[in-house]
Amino acid sequence: MTHTTDLTGHNSESVGGIAADRLRSTIERVQRLEEERKALASDIRDIFAEAKSAGFDVKTIKHIIALLKKEPSEIEEQESLLDIYKRALGM
Repeated sequence: MTHTTDLTGHNSESVGGIAADRLRSTIERVQRLEEERKALASDIRDIFAEAKSAGFDVKTIKHIIALLKKEPSEIEEQESLLDIYKRALGM
């Protein structure tokens, strides 16, 4: 686990033209979000492990998830190009 430095307890004055409280708040917010991201990544790994143990192909699931993020026209264009390339290679 990474160590998160506590930035509280410092004065709230401007140092070198920098608002110390605002800087401290920004850093603390980023630290919290990074910790949340780690926890979410761990949860996602667990879900993929469950899917694999249930007999699903994780690579295919990830591919489907990527497709769901795209517009239908973009998917159609990619699939069309894939088909053309496969035919050109005799596949």
